[in-house]
Amino acid sequence: MEKERDGATAMLIQGARRIGKSTLAEEFARNEYKSYLLIDFSIAPAEVHDLFKDISDLNYLFFRLQLIYHIQLIERQSVIIFDEVQKEPLVRQAIKHLVKDHRYDYIETGSLISVHKSSADIVIPSEEIKVDMFPMDYEEFKWAVNDTVTIPLLRTAFEKKCLWGTLFIVG
Repeated sequence: MEKERDGATAMLIQGARRIGKSTLAEEFARNEYKSYLLIDFSIAPAEVHDLFKDISDLNYLFFRLQLIYHIQLIERQSVIIFDEVQKEPLVRQAIKHLVKDHRYDYIETGSLISVHKSSADIVIPSEEIKVDMFPMDYEEFKWAVNDTVTIPLLRTAFEKKCLWGTLFIVG
């Protein structure tokens, strides 16, 4: 998270399904924090979902999460990732209190449409920064797989309207 915010906000990464939101959040956590706890609400046990029904004792909440996931959280050096947060709207509602507590940083991920639908009956936290994530286009994909040849060749073929370029694209 941004250093100048120092835990004053949570980040919600929202976007289409299967574009890498969870992967991005986990990779960021792995590289930038001493420890991280990833809660995937699409597979989390009922016990974890139930913890967010009453967050009046945050010490108990954090204690239980550490026991359930076998992860030690370190104050101001750990992040908790709430993956598929649309499956547990009470977590989004709890963000205000979690951020105010200031022990850890928080990243939420969720599918764009589902996040909006699941938020209808909760208090949306103002302590949340929303980031929209989009799928890569073909050129970005080629860069990501270290292909530096295809895009320049396609661009040249397109600009020169070459027949062999058309064959190359189709074939």
